[in-house]
Amino acid sequence: MTADQGTRGRSIAAAGAAVMAAAVTAGAILGVAALSHPHGPSVVPDPTGSAPVVRADLVNTVQVNGALSYALNYSVVNQASGTAYTWLPAAGTVIKRGHPLYEVDGTAVRLFYGARPQWRSMYQGMTQGPDVAQLDRNLIALGYGASLTVSDQYTWTTAAAVARWQQAAGLPATGTVPFGQVAFAPGPLRITAATPRPGTQPQPGTVILTATSPVPEVTAQVPVAQEYLVRPGDQVTVTLPDGVSTAQGVVTALASVAQPAQGDTAPSAPGQPGAGEDTVTMTVRLVHQNPAVHFDQAPVSVNIVSARASHVLAVPVSALMALAGGGYAVQVTQGTRAHASTRLVPVQIGLFDDTLVQVSGPGLTVGTRVGVPSS
Repeated sequence: MTADQGTRGRSIAAAGAAVMAAAVTAGAILGVAALSHPHGPSVVPDPTGSAPVVRADLVNTVQVNGALSYALNYSVVNQASGTAYTWLPAAGTVIKRGHPLYEVDGTAVRLFYGARPQWRSMYQGMTQGPDVAQLDRNLIALGYGASLTVSDQYTWTTAAAVARWQQAAGLPATGTVPFGQVAFAPGPLRITAATPRPGTQPQPGTVILTATSPVPEVTAQVPVAQEYLVRPGDQVTVTLPDGVSTAQGVVTALASVAQPAQGDTAPSAPGQPGAGEDTVTMTVRLVHQNPAVHFDQAPVSVNIVSARASHVLAVPVSALMALAGGGYAVQVTQGTRAHASTRLVPVQIGLFDDTLVQVSGPGLTVGTRVGVPSS
């Protein structure tokens, strides 16, 4: 057994402890305390209800706390001169390539994608540079560069593509891009705030908008002792701030450096960092946009799979009975309700999930009915 396997075994045992306690309690309620032999009872209580043995996939999870936010942060710097800002986007607005980002004197400054901000006017005959190639890629993506080849040189085909875009956007079709006519960002922007108010005089070189990417992400602190449970690419389930809705996520990053414990804290729940526990930061990308995700910052829970058991026999946890000599059994019921018979079958137990437990025992098959407390 490797060190990871040993740790995983301890983790699974700890995760099942609470469920095991519930099973023991359920058995005591059913009167199993009267059993005097590990393979048979002195008194077999009548079941108050029954449930079938099923074939199921069981999953055991560890839960860690996290925070929901949006990936990346951006600042939009105005470079246009004019009399007044005539339109600014509201917080929460998502702006994509080619769409108006804000207005100066009634003319929209449009969003283009690219890592380099515009630092000069662009026109035929200008010094070549990577900003021209960045412009070419946007013109092609917007459908105005059918004969355009991406290059660092502002060619006549670049000028023609610019003129076609300007005409479609309601701008003077000059074939040149004045400094400040577009704003570059690495991708779509989700506006978080606008600094000036409409009517304010534009000041070139000042930040006017703050934004994030529109992609929600979760960061969570995983105890170092449980770091082995998760790797980039693993799937996790995120319980959203309403405490009910869930979303599927994929781990995109796991920090290589642990964060030291922050002071003394009260005893923590299983799977949660407590006093003296170092943690590593895990980043999770949500697979699909969930309607419940509409927060800039909010607490969430991340559920990490710690163990799986596929295609196994399982019964409700409440069907377990603790035997007086140690171990567990289930009470098998046969016949009709009017002519029912019962017998106690000792079982080996395996993985627990929220409501089911893996079992194996003589004569147990799919559909066998076992006694459970009435609901």
